[in-house]
Amino acid sequence: MDSDRPDLRRRSDDSGPGRATGRLRKGMYILPSLFTTANIAAGYYAILQVTHASAQDFSHFDNAAIAIGFAVLFDGLDGRIARMTKTSSDFGKELDSLADVVTFGVAPAMLAWMWGFRQLPVFLGSSELTGKMVQLGAIASFLFLMAGASRLARFNITSNPQPSNPGRPGKKYFVGMPIPAGAGVIAAVVHFSAGDPIASLWSCITWMLITVATAYLMVSTWRFYSFKDIDFRSRQPFRLIILFALFFAGIWFFSRQLLFILALTYMVSGVVWRLQWIFRRRGSPPPPTYKEASQPS
Repeated sequence: MDSDRPDLRRRSDDSGPGRATGRLRKGMYILPSLFTTANIAAGYYAILQVTHASAQDFSHFDNAAIAIGFAVLFDGLDGRIARMTKTSSDFGKELDSLADVVTFGVAPAMLAWMWGFRQLPVFLGSSELTGKMVQLGAIASFLFLMAGASRLARFNITSNPQPSNPGRPGKKYFVGMPIPAGAGVIAAVVHFSAGDPIASLWSCITWMLITVATAYLMVSTWRFYSFKDIDFRSRQPFRLIILFALFFAGIWFFSRQLLFILALTYMVSGVVWRLQWIFRRRGSPPPPTYKEASQPS
């Protein structure tokens, strides 16, 4: 009988607080993946909406753009939650990269083509000109998709890359515009128009240039601010609370205008920093040390 007591005591210890804490710790690893799953779901929904849209029923385009916007939010939350809970994993990083290709690569590329090129009317009585624009739009959309996938692949294989125009020490920057921001530009423009497709030749050409420029910025080595040095655990978060409250209130009441301005401002910011560095680099000391911002896992 005495020989059975250590085993009973061992089983009692296994069911104690330590084991419960271990189960809770394992459960925390699922939390970031849930946001990544929501990211994929939003991208899949966006693709479905694009396939159902037409020039007569263009509200589906707007729904697709809104879904991509929510996916950007989910993508930011999964990485931040993984870092805050210290539950980053190789599985989470790989799943996040695959999710980004679908949600921020395939979905916005399809949206850019269907909204900006596929629904075009006949220009100047020439169906051939319209057909050429549709073909060029398909090429531009494919370039966007390939640039986004290349941007993700470059990040996955590169350790602490150096941007061609480094920023200040202590600041975190992305090397090239991140793919969620590129998808955000596509979605913000479509959402600004309420999904109403492009119907003029010059608007089509402008849209093609925006799509190609976004693709180039994603594969460039220009720096884009990452906002990852914002400390949400500071002792005085009151200012952040006020700013976020104003931000979400602005999105609630003026989502089309506000998101359009924010997306294009972020896109142009990388170009402005690049030009500023070009004008100042002559006769300047060597650039400061650089710290690469990590992608969401």
